[in-house]
Amino acid sequence: MSRDLAEKIAVVTGSGRGIGLGIAKKLCEKGATIVISDISEENAKAGVAEIEKIGGKAIYVVADVSKYDQAENLIQTTIKELGDIHILVNNAGINKDSMMHKMSVDAWNAVIGVNLTGVFNTMRAAINPMREKEYGRIINISSASYLNGNIGQANYAAAKAGVVALTKTCAKENGKKNITCNAIVPGFIDTEMTRGVPEKAWDIMVSKISMGRAGTPEDIGNMIAFLVSDEASYITQGVFEVGGGMVL
Repeated sequence: MSRDLAEKIAVVTGSGRGIGLGIAKKLCEKGATIVISDISEENAKAGVAEIEKIGGKAIYVVADVSKYDQAENLIQTTIKELGDIHILVNNAGINKDSMMHKMSVDAWNAVIGVNLTGVFNTMRAAINPMREKEYGRIINISSASYLNGNIGQANYAAAKAGVVALTKTCAKENGKKNITCNAIVPGFIDTEMTRGVPEKAWDIMVSKISMGRAGTPEDIGNMIAFLVSDEASYITQGVFEVGGGMVL
């Protein structure tokens, strides 16, 4: 197994479970030391246990990334405890769906707060340390809704579109400092959350995928592991769909 991320420190937000944990485990397999970040301490501790189970090293930091002071604490604690930050994966996200004419202001603000402002907050906190060392790899998780919108998800779609704009801006501003910034657009991924959908809905989603199956958190992790590796050092400002040929 390649250990090309040995001696790298990776922060993954929303990594106590699901896609985030899958990403963290893949980066760990490649040799990175992991910072599990989650709003739930229970999930964060469980994430660390999963990393240790596969022989990796991890710490956890509880953080609500929608609050700048907590996002900054996440980055500063990482540097204090582990000595540096090389990789930041912004995976944390929530959804509060409803039709726009029924959507509450609170639902709008909550989703924008975590899914967009949260991405800015962690990037803002990490950029200066990365610029000082002239090295950084940032990956932001977007969604296909950034391009097409989605009924009942005005807040979510707007946030994910903003994530792509943030990604491209970060890439342009920091390329000369050897900091790359890319976005991932996951397809339909098999997680605890998606397993909760009705069987008929599951079948409809899978029927739209050319490869005939739902993706796995490992599929997302594989792409991210490549994008943060030295082999991808000239790839930045990209938006990469990992969806098995899903028809959007």
